[in-house]
Amino acid sequence: MKVLTDRLERERAVLVTVASTQGSAPREIGAWMLVFAEAIEGTIGGGHVELQAIANARAMLAGRDAALQRGYALGPSLGQCCGGTMNLVFECVTRDDADALAARLAPQRVPVALFGGGHVGRAIVRALGPLPFAVTWIDSRDEIFPGDVPGNVECEHSDPVQAAVTMLAPHSLVLVMSFSHAEDLDVIAACLKRLRDRDDLPYVGLIGSKTKWASFRHRLEQRGFSADELARITCPIGVPGIKGKEPEVIAAGVAAQLLQVTG
Repeated sequence: MKVLTDRLERERAVLVTVASTQGSAPREIGAWMLVFAEAIEGTIGGGHVELQAIANARAMLAGRDAALQRGYALGPSLGQCCGGTMNLVFECVTRDDADALAARLAPQRVPVALFGGGHVGRAIVRALGPLPFAVTWIDSRDEIFPGDVPGNVECEHSDPVQAAVTMLAPHSLVLVMSFSHAEDLDVIAACLKRLRDRDDLPYVGLIGSKTKWASFRHRLEQRGFSADELARITCPIGVPGIKGKEPEVIAAGVAAQLLQVTG
């Protein structure tokens, strides 16, 4: 976002926003594209509708006749077969609008708490970097975090690691994959206690096999958690049907599952 606001300091742009849709459309309401004279940031879906929107926006920048709002039928006449319609709004923006625009276009990020700085944890952090999540990356080993992480990631040292659970943002999605099964068990127990007290963790996922979860279930039952409470834990994690065990493959499946959870 800073790149956009810095560019607005030097030149005007036109903000193109999806105002409404009907039927099948390539992007959702609120999707946007910022059109400069010689650059584009963002997308409203690509294809001919985007090309026509860019042409209209650049006509506005050049002072020629242009629509401030335009509807597009996504059919054969436009060379697209989505079958729906999109209504786009075009707004000229300048350096005076930079701060308000940054606040307006800032993505609404879902909080994710990732416990574990190992190979899979690192792969998941990379996978979530460009996605609409705000990641808190937690480990009991302070030296484990790499020097460069995506901009939506904050690293946190916690010893004992499960102590961080009480401080998580409300409605966090939780992933548990520490270097130690004992730590994993303590984190899961802390999450279950928070679910019992506050019920504000919509997803708690534990890396591991069905065998690992069977062992954890038995130990958690001994700690007093009921079958209904244990049913709140997802293990294994990731969308079903992906068989690869490479960290990047696991990360792709987990990222997809988190996107499913958030709708």
